[in-house]
Amino acid sequence: MAPASAIKAVVFDVGHVLYGWDIAALYEKLIPDRAHRDWFLANVVTPEWHFQHDRGRPSAETIPELSAQYPAEAALIAAYGPRWLETITGPVPGMHEIVAELDARGVPLFAITNFADEFWAMFRPTAPIFDRFQDIVVSGTEQMFKPEPPIYQLALRRFGLAPGEGLFVDDRLENVRAGKAHGFPGHHFTNAASLRARLVAEGLL
Repeated sequence: MAPASAIKAVVFDVGHVLYGWDIAALYEKLIPDRAHRDWFLANVVTPEWHFQHDRGRPSAETIPELSAQYPAEAALIAAYGPRWLETITGPVPGMHEIVAELDARGVPLFAITNFADEFWAMFRPTAPIFDRFQDIVVSGTEQMFKPEPPIYQLALRRFGLAPGEGLFVDDRLENVRAGKAHGFPGHHFTNAASLRARLVAEGLL
């Protein structure tokens, strides 16, 4: 007989695990010309530019900086902050159902997310799924960033979990590997069906 798993909680990433996120979803509305839009998304408002917000920089600093580099695009850059919610493309298929089932079974739910503090403040009221979560570590708030060790160390303390007790679900393999190195057995997320199979195998569903 196999030994019982030590895992008793599930720790989710947010972007591309619970909700889709795509900068193009906003700029498809604002830049009708495909060639201009493709250039803009590859060179101006890029994921790499965005990630500094996840590390704690406010858009009040980053947007003027970028606008100074690309003055002809300033109006489009300026739209990023107030219209950021339009980059959220909706729930990842099947995932909110899994969260509800885990919650119904009494499995403690947590999250560690690379997310800007100011954008989290905009997004959280639109996402009642997180009412089911006991705690969420937000990188921009803490100024810690996955896959760097401090954010996992903070999460273990905040969540009150011993190493090995929280299954960490993330779509980025480097984040999963770092989580495993710092106390979180991991699941590399690709789709809801494979995660469900893992949760069943762990006795959580």
